[in-house]
Amino acid sequence: MAGRYAPRPTRTTVRGGETVVPRAVVPRAVVPRPATEVHTRRWLPRGPFDLGLTLGPLRRGPADPAFRVTPDGSVWRATRTPEGPGTLRVALRGGVIEGEAWGPGATWLLAQLPALLGDLDEPEAFEPRHRLLAHARHHRPGLRLLRTGLVMESLIPSILEQKITTDEAYRAWRILLRTYGTPAPGPTAGLGLHVMPEPRVWSLIPSWEWHRAGVDNKRASTILRAVKVARRMEEAAAMTPADARARLELIPGIGPWTSAETVQRSNGAADAVTTGDVHLPGIVGYALAGNRDADDAEMLRLLAPYEEQGQRHRAARLILLSGRTPPRRQPKMRRTNIADW
Repeated sequence: MAGRYAPRPTRTTVRGGETVVPRAVVPRAVVPRPATEVHTRRWLPRGPFDLGLTLGPLRRGPADPAFRVTPDGSVWRATRTPEGPGTLRVALRGGVIEGEAWGPGATWLLAQLPALLGDLDEPEAFEPRHRLLAHARHHRPGLRLLRTGLVMESLIPSILEQKITTDEAYRAWRILLRTYGTPAPGPTAGLGLHVMPEPRVWSLIPSWEWHRAGVDNKRASTILRAVKVARRMEEAAAMTPADARARLELIPGIGPWTSAETVQRSNGAADAVTTGDVHLPGIVGYALAGNRDADDAEMLRLLAPYEEQGQRHRAARLILLSGRTPPRRQPKMRRTNIADW
């Protein structure tokens, strides 16, 4: 993106899932690749495609141990698949996606690659009813809503993000993955990638380690309840977004905010708008009606034209990416670290 439509990164655009992927291709020899079994796949996206915008929502902070962007224009992610841990490297070369994968989950990751990169998304179903959204879509034609097909990898960090600042949540995610996760398979020694723990490992984390990571008992207990039924949670990835959210919300401590944030990533839910958020209603209200004090009800009213299209989440993401946000006030939430208590 060039000219005046190249916005500087802000907390809002990061929340919208905008991850900068270098366009200048550094020789691939920059990334060390020791001899190891690698699986490959090439895939041609339909229409305009932006790798950073599509995969950006998977990034939990600039130092996410499960997500890296390298100078050669590659996006790396480490995850736990139904077939075991795996590492995926994705790059866009000449309009073609190049995928490489390592580990027991490599075959599964490459089979899911088109869905991950938005092949099941239907951006053409979105019809802007506001000038702001028409401009935002025009200047970001490569936005696709991803679908990981994995629930727990999005559910756990979403629980960590409940009712605290994003910086605190990102810190907790980093500490827990680096302490209890496993090094990602493949040529990742210089990247520091970690695969998140399996459910049994999550269940064995001592209470003081949750405290050290800044996670209070309420959020830790919610995660522990979820990992006990991890298999049932993962089944939600094959359900409709509405049924998936209902399944997740059976767990005490998981409400509409957390279920929406999860299925947006796991199920590619284009209509799963996030309610119960501290900032989103005011951002949507200000962008569409000049009302920075909008609540959930007002936000849903403003997004109603996109409900019949099944595109309210896409509309909200485009608003976040547009940069049209209300002037900052004093923060509503005070940053705390319970590990210091």
